[in-house]
Amino acid sequence: MDFERDVIERSADVPVVVDFWADWCGPCKMLGPVLESAVAEREGKVELVKVDVDAEQALAQQFDIRGIPAVKAFRNGRVVSEFTGAQAPQAVAAFLDELTAPSLAEELRESGAESELAAALARGDHEAALELLLAEAADADAERRDEIRRMMVTLFGELGQDHPLSQSYRRRLAATLY
Repeated sequence: MDFERDVIERSADVPVVVDFWADWCGPCKMLGPVLESAVAEREGKVELVKVDVDAEQALAQQFDIRGIPAVKAFRNGRVVSEFTGAQAPQAVAAFLDELTAPSLAEELRESGAESELAAALARGDHEAALELLLAEAADADAERRDEIRRMMVTLFGELGQDHPLSQSYRRRLAATLY
């Protein structure tokens, strides 16, 4: 396995879920088949990569794996969602459904709404998109402010909660709304 190619690079095209596990881990043996089945049901909308933490100790350390099973979802080379421990099939399905939901750019393209925002997202300019939304939020009515908040929170999830834009604009959104 080439983690850079199979996870980081591949996650630019499709979300990649990484299952950090070990052969001696009972909960890992329970979660593995659940993950494999749930990913297979999504027919190519998400990919699964399994990382044996005993064989790949450097990767486990790099991603701060402290307990297993640990599952991290990557999109555009970044961790965008994660969980630790065995999960029920319904929880795994919900995790994958959130990960494979249409992006905000896809949602806007399909609806034909928000053309300036859609254009910024189409060119990958997340900062411009967030700036457009934030500027509008200040003077918007309550219903529109809720929609702007939803779109910004969606973008934060797509970028990953630790992304610098997510952190910066989350604070700015809170200051604007509250």
